Amino acid sequence: MRKTILFIAMSLDGYIADNKGNVDWLNGQGNDSENIDTYSEFIKNIDTILMGWNTYHQIVTELSPNEWVYSDFITYVITHNAHTSSEKIRFTNTNPVELVKSLRKENGKDIWICGGANLAQQLVNEDLIDCYYITVIPTLLGSGIRLFENTKREIRLKLLNTQSYNGMIDLVYTRR
Repeated sequence: MRKTILFIAMSLDGYIADNKGNVDWLNGQGNDSENIDTYSEFIKNIDTILMGWNTYHQIVTELSPNEWVYSDFITYVITHNAHTSSEKIRFTNTNPVELVKSLRKENGKDIWICGGANLAQQLVNEDLIDCYYITVIPTLLGSGIRLFENTKREIRLKLLNTQSYNGMIDLVYTRR
């Protein structure tokens, strides 16, 4: 069965965006030449991405308005708004829990939960995240969009790997 992986970055105090939804603070303590390319290794085992509307909108309007950066994948955008899907970007108002359960049964590589917090929280609450790959950024935001808010159950995790670079720490966990 395909795995569902939450691959995301958060501030040291647990936020994935500031109180205005911005992510311009997502960098290390030095220059980018000190970064390790964990993304390229991660995506080797991914062929499907799930994201919420806000994440999609931020990508296409702010972060990469001229090019869809995930063109190598099938991306499902969870939204209640009507949009025309394409071969690579599929807009859906399907319940994310049901969508993940369905996708996991299909043949393919793993499924990346790209964001945002609402989508991640729904899947965490149903214990549908197989692997948590979280990069902790050396920034304290104080407020914003919290990654793990009001979880409905305790989920015990097992630490698989850590790595530190440019003041950031990658934490990789699976369920115990």
